[in-house]
Amino acid sequence: MGVRLASEDGFKPPSTADFELPPVFGDNPFTTKPVFLVFFSVILISVFFILASRKAAIVPSKLQFAGESVYGFVRNDLARDVIGHEFMRFVPYLFTLFTFILTNNLFGIIPFLQFPTMSRVSFPYVLAMFTFVIFHYVAIKHKGLIAYLKEIMFMPGVPKPVYILLTPIEVATYFLVRPLTLSLRLFANMFAGHLLLLVFILGGEHLLQGVIGLKLVSPFAFAFGIALTFFEFMVQCLQAYIFTLLTALYIAGALADEH
Repeated sequence: MGVRLASEDGFKPPSTADFELPPVFGDNPFTTKPVFLVFFSVILISVFFILASRKAAIVPSKLQFAGESVYGFVRNDLARDVIGHEFMRFVPYLFTLFTFILTNNLFGIIPFLQFPTMSRVSFPYVLAMFTFVIFHYVAIKHKGLIAYLKEIMFMPGVPKPVYILLTPIEVATYFLVRPLTLSLRLFANMFAGHLLLLVFILGGEHLLQGVIGLKLVSPFAFAFGIALTFFEFMVQCLQAYIFTLLTALYIAGALADEH
């Protein structure tokens, strides 16, 4: 957890500096805590679903039921209902995306880990880039490059003079706004949530070191921090869902025929 304890100079409120974690080994930037958490999440997800599916039975065990529930949710509610009849070929990516984001988000409230990986903007950028490449590739393969670019730049049913204003907006939307908003939405929510938790937890700790009046207030800071932890859990799940849902919507739009 990127925290700084109160020092002799007084309480230093949490800031962006708490997210700048130093390398664990030497000066290698690839050995920071977020990088380790990403690799740990891959191992954790793999082990969980291997164990959940290893002894699959008609009457599922609790572990198998949990694994199948997550898979069924992504396959049915995010892939089938959004994309349509061609959904199965995109289920592996959407399933991987959802479980990866969810696990790394939840690290922010898990004791001893306590750092949401997606609060480092580089990780959401990479995930958004994968989605960006996939939905453009799907659209080009389905419609052809010329037809796809024509669809983006010249929306059907629009008066020609409007294209002067509309075409730059549409091009920016498809090639810049979508990947940026997709990644920044996830990053901002994880960053802000973690920062709020730091404010109340570290603030409560600092109040305990003060005079008797401040000591009496500190339990309220801790209580609010605990309440925020439950709220943050909902936000973490919701952001994993939204990122995957928007990816499915972009893919569905890439497969949609022009009318």
